[in-house]
Amino acid sequence: MTHVTPSRKPRIVIIGCGFGGLEAAKALRHAAVEVTLVDKTNHHLFQPLLYQVATAGLSAPAIAAPVRHLFRTQPNVTTLLGEVSDVDVSARMVRLKDGDVLAYEHLILAAGATHSYFGRDDWAPFAPGLKTLDDAFDIRRRILLAFEAAEKEADPTRRAAWLTFVVIGAGPTGVEMAGTLAEIARHTLPGEFRRIDPASAKIVLLEGGPRVLQAMPNDLSQRALEQLRDLGVEVRLNERVVAIDASGLDVQPSEGAGYRIDTACVTWAAGVAASPLGRLLADSTGAQADRAGRVVVEPDLSLAGHPNISVVGDLAAAQSYAPGHPPRAVPGVSPAAKQMGRLVAANVLRRIAGQPTVAFVYRDYGNLATIGRHSAVVDLVSPAGHFKFAGYLAWLFWLFAHVYFLIGFRNRLVVLMDWAWAYWSFARYARVVTGIEPQARSQRRPGSS
Repeated sequence: MTHVTPSRKPRIVIIGCGFGGLEAAKALRHAAVEVTLVDKTNHHLFQPLLYQVATAGLSAPAIAAPVRHLFRTQPNVTTLLGEVSDVDVSARMVRLKDGDVLAYEHLILAAGATHSYFGRDDWAPFAPGLKTLDDAFDIRRRILLAFEAAEKEADPTRRAAWLTFVVIGAGPTGVEMAGTLAEIARHTLPGEFRRIDPASAKIVLLEGGPRVLQAMPNDLSQRALEQLRDLGVEVRLNERVVAIDASGLDVQPSEGAGYRIDTACVTWAAGVAASPLGRLLADSTGAQADRAGRVVVEPDLSLAGHPNISVVGDLAAAQSYAPGHPPRAVPGVSPAAKQMGRLVAANVLRRIAGQPTVAFVYRDYGNLATIGRHSAVVDLVSPAGHFKFAGYLAWLFWLFAHVYFLIGFRNRLVVLMDWAWAYWSFARYARVVTGIEPQARSQRRPGSS
């Protein structure tokens, strides 16, 4: 089955509706082109706040919006629900798993990233990562059902294991997850159980490197570590996970003997790999892919030998070419993906007009991460200078920055009210879980042999 574009305008196919794909499609709003946007989900996800769904702070509609709704006023965009199975470069065709075929003159790939378990994909069932709404619902279910299981557990050792939560990886996602878990245990759930004290829960953050938030300056990394420990999080640095199973995990410190943690609730935030589409594209075009599966691109984000194919976001091993500076690697963050999407759209229009393309220049606005209620770190780069701050002011900055970028989602004021209420009252009402009985039957008790 072939999807026919009823127009002789240049046909542009965009794969993926993450930050990069969304920005590319929006940037083509006024162009005389036909855009087909393909994604395997029907929504765009504001991924920086996904952990809030996983920890019951926000409901899914607060950070996700239907793709069709986002482009309802952009008539040159057709959105399709589908998953890419192959890219036929010679025929300029994209094949979907359902058999549909899309012809293109220009192709933009923005398929994003998935979890990397560093060759141990067998750990995935026991330590889910956090990339999609399904991941968030799964993690939320595991967290809440662990407290429920602890309430019914008579054995003190097994009860302690149910009340042990481990986050692997101390990047922004891991730090935010660990801090929020500590707040749930210490402030949200007390008073709701009769046989356990939720505040006795142990929150462990494991990091194989020497510090948390390694992309941050050393002083902010240290502040984040102090704020995590103030919340009651056990931060263990220079410790690697060597095995994970249904009842716990084995840890090997850089010095000393290894040990085991009995737990049924592990969250993976340690590794990221590009979508499998990256290696598929590399195989079909002869392009290079790095160890994470990202496709190596030209300065203008196109593929060598295939100027009509561009790659953006986490799928691209890209560099920034700022005038007067040596090329530097572009980080896998949402601002970079947005900037790539806009540049690629502009370069496509330049090619259509017979004009030369321009190289990508990444504008680094800094990094920020929240640790918990009234706790955050901000490393801000602006035309006015470089600013670093932490604590309550940093938390306010982080809060309003994220609300500001929730463009296209439900009313920002409503989101801000929901969010503020959760932070200031510690109440989290998005705690509905489904599939309780099937999981309860299949879930092995931690600490059991």
